[in-house]
Amino acid sequence: MTPRVQQANVTLEKEVASHTTVAVSVLTVHGEHLIRALDVNLPEPIASTYPIFDSTGSIFTGGYYTVDSFATWQFTKSLTCPWPPCINPLGRPIAQLGAIDEFQSAASSYYNGATVSINRRVARGSYLRFSYTYAHAIDDGQDALVAGQPATVQNSYVPSAERGPSVTDQRQRLVAAFSTELHPFHRGHEFLGRAFNDWKISSVVNYGSGRPFNATVSGDPNQDSNDLNDRLPGYSRNAFTGPDYATADLRVTRTIRFHERYKLNLVAESFNLFNRDNQRLTITSNGLVSSASTFVQNSVTANIAPYPGYYELPNNFMKPNAAYAPRQIQLSMKFIF
Repeated sequence: MTPRVQQANVTLEKEVASHTTVAVSVLTVHGEHLIRALDVNLPEPIASTYPIFDSTGSIFTGGYYTVDSFATWQFTKSLTCPWPPCINPLGRPIAQLGAIDEFQSAASSYYNGATVSINRRVARGSYLRFSYTYAHAIDDGQDALVAGQPATVQNSYVPSAERGPSVTDQRQRLVAAFSTELHPFHRGHEFLGRAFNDWKISSVVNYGSGRPFNATVSGDPNQDSNDLNDRLPGYSRNAFTGPDYATADLRVTRTIRFHERYKLNLVAESFNLFNRDNQRLTITSNGLVSSASTFVQNSVTANIAPYPGYYELPNNFMKPNAAYAPRQIQLSMKFIF
């Protein structure tokens, strides 16, 4: 089926003072028949429980994770399993083939948001806009299709388990912008006017709450031969929230007039003026990710019971490992004739 999007929005605006309006907007968007990929050459999974060890892999934490595994365990000794139990190789229904990605028009998405804004139109050389948005975006995996990459649906038998915050979900966003042109001196004050007129100052301040990120697990614990779709057991896709983001940009322009036809514009701009450390997690084609654990396929004993593998906890889960751009300053000059 062809993807379909339904959208509805309502805006109420009222002038509360001269040149000043307040507006309230509500927007809802629903996407249907969106494309996602499933590996359909997998046997039915079986719930398997593995112990959790610390980051060194030597100390049992006392906890367990249960994952739907597509491979079975072997408890008898053999040449391929000298120290049972072991995890058997993946037995696909069509053994002659590997992963078979089926592209389905079955995913959906929802976006609901409300915005409150205050706008002051240009009056006496000044402009002001303040906008606050609260929104929520969820989907069930339409962002799982990336060309040249295996399907990222974790369990092809339960694709509905992919439902969670979208990679674009950002609950709160605030934008404030203003611009003013200074002309304090008029006739009779030509000298002061040359020094203090024809300045323009503008700024934009942005704040956004943290975006969701996926708690990934390396080592293919569900044994589907795809190391890109494993999440921390017990948590949905994009279940955690990353750091927030804030920045202030400033632009100062000075116009020097030589003649009616000739003028020189001097511009100074600063992005992230206060040099805020906007930390973030690793960004992939599927959004923000953070490694929550590593699955180690190796015989281990926990509480006397033997297991063919275990989860190893990291020390840096949910810790930012990158940052957005620091303060940047640029200068420019433009001659107009």
